Amino acid sequence: MRRNRRCERGFTLPELIAVMVIIGVLAVVAMPKFDVALNLRADTYRDQIVAALRHAHSSAASHRRLVCASVGSHAVNLAIAAANPATACSTALPGLDGGAAASSSASTSSISPAGTLYFQPSGRVTSDAAGVSAGLWRIGVSGASAITLTGETGHVE
Repeated sequence: MRRNRRCERGFTLPELIAVMVIIGVLAVVAMPKFDVALNLRADTYRDQIVAALRHAHSSAASHRRLVCASVGSHAVNLAIAAANPATACSTALPGLDGGAAASSSASTSSISPAGTLYFQPSGRVTSDAAGVSAGLWRIGVSGASAITLTGETGHVE
């Protein structure tokens, strides 16, 4: 009894090579899209931090009170002084969305350096609550461009 070779199941070598070539082309086209999506997440987190720092600056000026921005490795928290003049912040200042943290990231993005910035009612940003030492800060966010904060004017970019 003779078998018909056409009835055998399986793929031919040219079919397998064609599928591998198609998968390779799709991978070359799709992989840059994933990289853009990851960078977009870091840029969004950077924009949240910039918005939080600008919110701290405007809140200090509008309430005429000291606002403290605690910059952690994965979040920025804001607090406002109960009265003016003050050397410490005692009340949490809600973020723009009403949450406790002004900005936070669940992703791998991190902030450096960590510390506390003091937004004075006069518009200056200092590294001490007394308002003596204004400076220039560069806050780095992993995966995004650095944030520059000018102490004398409170300008955030």
